[in-house]
Amino acid sequence: MKSCLALIVLDLKLALRQRFVILFNYLLPLMFFFVYLQAFHTERGPAMAVVLSMVTSVGIIGNGLFGGGIEVVQERDVNILRRYKVTPLTQGPLLVASTIAGWILFMPLVLVLFMLAHWVYGMPWPGRAGSLFLFITLSVIGFRCIGLILASVSNSMQESQILVQSTYLPMLFVSGATFPLSMFPSWLLALAQFLPATYLVSGMQAMMLRNESIMDNVLPVIALIITTAVGFFLAHKLFRWEKEERVRTSSKLWVFAVMLPFVVLGSWQMHSQQNIAKAKILARQLVRNQTYLIRGARIFVGDGKVIEKGAVLVRGGKIAEVYEGIYPKPTNLLVIEAAGKTILPGLIDLQVHLGEPGGFDDSPNDDPKKNMLSRLAAYLYSGVTTVRSVDDSRGGVLKIRSVVNNGEQLGAELFACGALFTADDGYDTDSLRQFRPPIRGDRESESIRLPSSIDEGRHQVDELKRAGVDCIEAIFESGAGTHLYNRLDPAVFSALAREAHVLDLPLSVHTGDAHDVADALGAKATSVEHGSFRDAISDASFEKMAQQKTFYDPTLSVGEAFKAFAAGNTRLLKRSLVQQVTPAGLLQRTEEQLSSKDTEALRDAIGQYPIDMHLAGENLKRAQLHGVILVAGSDAGNFLVFHGPTVQHELQLWVEAGISPAVALQAATYNAACLLKADNRIGSIRPGNDADLLVVDGNPLEDITATERISFVVFKGERIDRSEASQP
Repeated sequence: MKSCLALIVLDLKLALRQRFVILFNYLLPLMFFFVYLQAFHTERGPAMAVVLSMVTSVGIIGNGLFGGGIEVVQERDVNILRRYKVTPLTQGPLLVASTIAGWILFMPLVLVLFMLAHWVYGMPWPGRAGSLFLFITLSVIGFRCIGLILASVSNSMQESQILVQSTYLPMLFVSGATFPLSMFPSWLLALAQFLPATYLVSGMQAMMLRNESIMDNVLPVIALIITTAVGFFLAHKLFRWEKEERVRTSSKLWVFAVMLPFVVLGSWQMHSQQNIAKAKILARQLVRNQTYLIRGARIFVGDGKVIEKGAVLVRGGKIAEVYEGIYPKPTNLLVIEAAGKTILPGLIDLQVHLGEPGGFDDSPNDDPKKNMLSRLAAYLYSGVTTVRSVDDSRGGVLKIRSVVNNGEQLGAELFACGALFTADDGYDTDSLRQFRPPIRGDRESESIRLPSSIDEGRHQVDELKRAGVDCIEAIFESGAGTHLYNRLDPAVFSALAREAHVLDLPLSVHTGDAHDVADALGAKATSVEHGSFRDAISDASFEKMAQQKTFYDPTLSVGEAFKAFAAGNTRLLKRSLVQQVTPAGLLQRTEEQLSSKDTEALRDAIGQYPIDMHLAGENLKRAQLHGVILVAGSDAGNFLVFHGPTVQHELQLWVEAGISPAVALQAATYNAACLLKADNRIGSIRPGNDADLLVVDGNPLEDITATERISFVVFKGERIDRSEASQP
């Protein structure tokens, strides 16, 4: 033990005499640190975490490859190792001492960097400091062992320089240590997965940006441990005391054995794409965590309160402060001037069929997943930051929810209702069956047909809960007045409702007339969708709805769309935002089919169904008078109800029906968030909430159409590049 400690002290003294050790261990990382401070605008927030991860990685790579590689060869060439040969020491203690000395040399740099970041630049201490410390320690040791094996197979300083440089440069420039992985093209990002340094950079960033633990990065940790073990073993076997001892050329191939764990890991990543997805998530997390102030605007808080002139401070993806009237002068902070504009919470659309195109779609080769992602991006473009999907394939929509909500892909936050409970026979007319394919297009729906028993129905609800759905939905209607569906058996419906309440799953019930609404309330539905387009809902039902705090979503847009389709009216295709976000081909095919003889029978069939828009508007006004909690859903995906800006049009229909803009806006923000049980983080502009904001020109409290005059959109702190979110 004493001899090992003595060797460590001696190694430290020798190392500190070497200029290249000082250069690559301290000076080069510090140079990168101060350059990156300016390049990444660390004054705007979490970029400091990225800078620290990159600079620390540069230091670890240099410490391992130059300290463990060139330093050992140099000691052999100047006959330092020869002197140990005549002592009782073996190569084992020498290698251990070199590794520990490398760790001791490097950790002061880490401490200095984190102290500078915290005390000078205001970065919070990492939440997972223990995991981060352990991960850095494993990385230092692992890269030190890679350097030792490079030293073992080098016969001279010249050879070691070639080997170290050919290993060092790719790790430095293709791992994310000097250039962010988000800048890489796909092929280079895939190549980076074979480099140990890539996992070093991404692991540190994940722990600092996403508060991950070391167990969340278990695969690279295992690879580092294996690399350490293999590298140390081979360095021990190939160790040479004197420069006259030569290693065979074939022995240089042992370098690949050290890298083999990362070759295997890289091959797995090429298949699974997990680390590539993680790189995208971390890049988006960096953008979302910036700090800036939006000032001088009117603020509609969401719950009805209005601040006539104020400011919103966004930090770390959250609303940090909301200022009313006077706000502090920013220092070294990005400021966005918003005088004459209104800041709203991001809009929420509670009724979308994400797998349906909203028009005639005769493109069977389209990728449903790609289409759904494009539609979620279209919602963001339109200022709709949250949507709830209904009647979509459970497996498909849950996968989409994962990749969008974690930031891998750009799109509105997605809540997913489970598969639809409906009666056996859906469309009950020949004309509707005939034209369902062109209307539904790439639709991915999943209807759960009538169970054979009530117990089986409850079991189906249990399965949905385990699958992770956010709510369940049931059709207890005749298609919002159009007789598109047969009615569920009341006993089955009641059993499903009871099980949903037991499992604390919100129950969304689609109704078609006043009788359906009364039955839905009897089952204590969480929300009533559509209400009735063909008869008046009773005062008693509205009173019960208010008493039970059942949410009411009238979906006027879909009724208007059915009327427009029956008349062959193309007006809904001409809205500016619709044309901006809807694929041009889909719009063109839909307009062509509206006047085509091929759809004449379908238009006639739809025209026969009793849809009374005036009556639906009266039901909505009476619901408000009774104190019912109103929420907004567009039913996008139905014919002529296109994905993206349709909830704005829904609010316009509400105002035309006699609802005030303030009430309509609250329905599409705070109330909708309450229905989703997410009002503690979305739906209102309050400190601590997600920074989901829609900034519009003008005052939507006076002119509801101002919600379509979008200045910019903020989603979880990220100011959305609307060109990225628009449809191709």
